[in-house]
Amino acid sequence: MFPVWLCDVWGVVHDGRNAFEHAVDALSRHRKSGGCVVLITNAPRPASSVIPQMRRFGVPDDAWDETVTSGDVTRELLARWKGGNIFVIGPSEDQPLLEGLPVNFTGVDEAEAVLVTGLRRDGRDGNQAQAPEDYREELADIAARRLPMVCANPDRVVGVAGKLYPCAGALADIYAELGGEVQMAGKPYHPIYEVALARARKVLDREVDVRDVVAIGDGLPTDVEGARANGLPVHFITGGIHAADHDGIDAPAIAGGLEANMPGLRVAGVAPDLYW
Repeated sequence: MFPVWLCDVWGVVHDGRNAFEHAVDALSRHRKSGGCVVLITNAPRPASSVIPQMRRFGVPDDAWDETVTSGDVTRELLARWKGGNIFVIGPSEDQPLLEGLPVNFTGVDEAEAVLVTGLRRDGRDGNQAQAPEDYREELADIAARRLPMVCANPDRVVGVAGKLYPCAGALADIYAELGGEVQMAGKPYHPIYEVALARARKVLDREVDVRDVVAIGDGLPTDVEGARANGLPVHFITGGIHAADHDGIDAPAIAGGLEANMPGLRVAGVAPDLYW
């Protein structure tokens, strides 16, 4: 029905450790039937570093045509500060996002803008985790200096092997609450969808109408809101980060509730997982 699938990654294709075999099978079958799969993720790193990670988790290359990340869009936003000074908040693992950019990475006192890729310690590596609220005082000081913030990952949380960890979006929420200016790079905002649809047109070598496209995802504020805001139908996966809210699956009730609470949204399907 939909030639183009814009598919979320974390929570739909893998859990941060292992690929979901049924999801990988569905993506591969769609491509073999002539469809196009663009993976669209709020990972705050370039696709060139996300793809090897997906391979390690067991996601084969034949499951997708293109991969677009929030990190890719972030790099385009940061290029606007060519030659300028940027202060970074985030873990060392996001270093690939910064490589080769035409900006200077400095302390906060010299900075003209701040980039947030995530919490410096979110607990995923086994060390003691920080909470977003631990950053409130630091963010208040930055907001007082009126520095614009670029948020490389609008996700508030991410699920890894069934456990939720805070993401950059939670820090951006606090910064906005404090009166700071925030530019979001990924879902649900338009730039990442614009890039994803351009990639789909290139793969299919033809124009792509929005009626040809379905967004697939498990996040209400990112995947589902992104579909609504960009005029796309959504196939909602209930078994991801909102699994605790859906003890049983009543697809018609869930679809009706989403459409009632999010005017303009069209739900193409509801399922606990992505399968063919």
